[in-house]
Amino acid sequence: MNDLTPAVVRSLSHVTDWVFDLDNTLYPRTCNLFAQIDVRITQYVMDLTRLDFAGARELQKSYYRDYGTTLNGLMQRHKVDPDHFLTTVHAIDYTPVDAHPDLVDAIRSLPGRKFILTNGDTGHARSVLRRLGGDELFEHVHDIRAMTFVPKPHREAYDGFFATYGIDPNSAVMFDDLEKNLVVPHEVGMSTVQVVASDDFQHEQVEAWELGRATGPHVHHVTDNLAQFLRQLP
Repeated sequence: MNDLTPAVVRSLSHVTDWVFDLDNTLYPRTCNLFAQIDVRITQYVMDLTRLDFAGARELQKSYYRDYGTTLNGLMQRHKVDPDHFLTTVHAIDYTPVDAHPDLVDAIRSLPGRKFILTNGDTGHARSVLRRLGGDELFEHVHDIRAMTFVPKPHREAYDGFFATYGIDPNSAVMFDDLEKNLVVPHEVGMSTVQVVASDDFQHEQVEAWELGRATGPHVHHVTDNLAQFLRQLP
C-alpha cells in the first residue's frame, strides 16, 4: 500500500502546501488516544441530556455523522458552550503517543509549507505534537475555533483555511484518516491521501463506518504508514 509508483510521485511533485489532519493521522489509531476523548464526549452528552449510556452514545455518533463533529451538533441542537466542551473532552492522558522521529523528519523534509487542519483545538494539537517530537514542525495549526466551529467536512471550513493562509488548492495536498473529509479537497483541486488503520485494527469505541476505506474519485492515494509514504517522495 505504501510502495509509490513513479506516476504517484509525479502526481505530488507540484505540491507546495502540505495539509495534515491531526487525530488518527499524525499518530496511529492503535494509540487509542481519541478513544479517551470519545469516552469523555459520551459522558458529556449523558450529563447534558440525562440519557443513559446507550442513548447518549447513539446521539453522539449521529451528531458526529450528520454535523461533522459531535460538538457542532451539540451547538446547533443544545446551545452548548464550545470552550467548556473542548476543555472537558481534551482532559486526557497523552502518554500513549510515542515520539516518532521518522515521521517528524519526513514532514520536515517536505518542500514548502506545512499546516494542520483539525476539528480539535490548538491546545490538543500542541499536546500531541510535543509527544511526537514535532512541536515546531508546522507553520500553523488551523483548529475548530479558527473554523468558527464549522468543522470539516463542510466546505466553509476549507474555504476559510485557504483564505487565511493564501493557499492555492491546486498546489496543495490533504492527508486525513476520514474519507469524507477528502471530498471537498478533491472538488477544489487538492491532491488527497487517506491515512488508514492497519487491517486488523478493532476497537469497541470505533464504529465500522469510521474505519471505512473509500475507492471513489475523491481519494487519490491510500496509506497505512504515513512516514513511509512521505519518505518515498523526492
